[in-house]
Amino acid sequence: MHEFRTHTCGELRVEDVGVEARLSGWVKTVRDHGGLTFFDLRDQYGVTQVVIPADADPAVKEIARSLARESTVTVTGVVSQRPPDTVNPDLATGEVEIFAADLTVQGAVRAQLPFETRGDTTAGEEVRLRYRFLDLRTERMQRNLQLRSAIIASLRRRMTEHGFMEIQTPVLTSSSPEGARDYLVPSRRYPGKFYALPQAPQQFKQLLMVGGVDRYFQIAPCFRDEDGRADRSPGEFYQLDLEMAFATQEDVFELVEAVLAPLFEEFSDWTVDSTPFPRLTYREAMDRYGSDKPDLRNPLVIVDVSEVFRDTEFRVFAGKTVKALRIPGGGAQGRGWFDRLTEHATSVGANGLAWLKLDADGAFTGPIAKFLSETETAGLIKVAELQTGDAVCFVADAPAAAAAIAGRVRSHLGELLDLIEPNCFRFCWIVDYPMYERDEDGKVDFSHNPFSMPQGGAAALDELPPDEVLAYQYDIVCNGYELSSGAVRNHDPDLMVKAFAIAGYSADEVSRRFPALLNAFKYGAPPHAGFAPGIDRIVMLLTGETLIRDVVAFPMTVTGLDLLMNAPSEVEPKQLEELHIRTVLPKGMTKD
Repeated sequence: MHEFRTHTCGELRVEDVGVEARLSGWVKTVRDHGGLTFFDLRDQYGVTQVVIPADADPAVKEIARSLARESTVTVTGVVSQRPPDTVNPDLATGEVEIFAADLTVQGAVRAQLPFETRGDTTAGEEVRLRYRFLDLRTERMQRNLQLRSAIIASLRRRMTEHGFMEIQTPVLTSSSPEGARDYLVPSRRYPGKFYALPQAPQQFKQLLMVGGVDRYFQIAPCFRDEDGRADRSPGEFYQLDLEMAFATQEDVFELVEAVLAPLFEEFSDWTVDSTPFPRLTYREAMDRYGSDKPDLRNPLVIVDVSEVFRDTEFRVFAGKTVKALRIPGGGAQGRGWFDRLTEHATSVGANGLAWLKLDADGAFTGPIAKFLSETETAGLIKVAELQTGDAVCFVADAPAAAAAIAGRVRSHLGELLDLIEPNCFRFCWIVDYPMYERDEDGKVDFSHNPFSMPQGGAAALDELPPDEVLAYQYDIVCNGYELSSGAVRNHDPDLMVKAFAIAGYSADEVSRRFPALLNAFKYGAPPHAGFAPGIDRIVMLLTGETLIRDVVAFPMTVTGLDLLMNAPSEVEPKQLEELHIRTVLPKGMTKD
């Protein structure tokens, strides 16, 4: 018999009655019923009830009575069928139990548990992450990690079936402008120089295409020094990274839909959009939903009514972009409801929120009704498609701000009015992203991936203002979450230098920053395109979690702290000397 177990805690059934078995696991609960002691033994696979009978060895009885929950033990005994009135239908092993003949404590609990591990703990996030090894024992985390493993295995299988080769790319590489800050690694052998952890395997996967690999993928770790939030881990995350040679944007869409739609159907009983997924241009998404990550489960659509109020005498709207949101049945809401809606709008950046109700007689009532002309009210009813009993709210601001704020109000209204379609995954593609954007100072920079192919090629770069150049860039969105970005790549070295020049990079700087990629493109680079769905976010959606940290084994806090391993931390002066670096703290800051 094996030293620790012959079966797992989720394996025994009625067919095993009479068999001598040995199990090892964690003590979930202990119940002392006078002459009998019971405890539930748990491992990754399930739970089995253990019975210490009245005639058991006194030493075994003593150990059982002193067991602390979450201790690890090994029990040996005979499998017995439970009496009918004690069967537990909620357990796969609920028809059997083990009568213990031998009991050994492998790892005793010597401290008070910081939180309850039975069921799904309600402990705060800080204590959960500080004692993550205990949190991982909860049913919720066990369930999430097992699903994560199964999802990744399914993705690997699907990619292989589509002819992709799994290849690992380096983790130590050079710094690259990819939209976030790099994590830098100082070099001991080359003083004053640094490696960078990859924000994504972008350059390497493109080099693989130049190297003759036709279809590449990997479950890739990515590192970005950026702030965390509910749906994004600070520091590191994983993505299904893929690239295809001699491929168009349409080829990528077809492949991704063939992988993601069946994946979501495999791991959820929710409705999944049929393929092909809907497509929206970036401009359409911003105009209709105020976001390039629209949640299509929400039926509300933003309407631009600026033209209706082009000549208005209402100062709040005059000369501004005016966005309207129809509120179905909103006419039944009272003033207090609209006051709370206005408070939300101001909390997300609005200067205020104008609103109106459309009464049964077709007349508008509300704080701004007296300021609008008959022509304006008639145009509003038509453009916003208002119906009797509806209300309508307005955001008036500069174009970008009006769209973004209206988008946030739309999301809030969808939840407030319970309009979000339940139990479904609604996907869409966002296409035709602007190649460039301007910062607050008017400086031109890349808006998305700098390695993307501009639509129209060199002619577009030469003839169009940067703001009007579109790129073959695309995102896939599900239920308001961006799952991935991708692009058709710029594989022409001259075009690459030209594209970077518009963003302020000299030819020498491009050569210095991307020597391998630029050089490789001079030796017969194939057209290629790629994509990289986020693993963590996919698992978050499929588990129904709202925090991405609940689907990652060892996450950091939202502020980038590893409470379990106490990172980041100071290092020994000798280590800094070996790396030829010293620390310079911000003015006024002292070492803790």
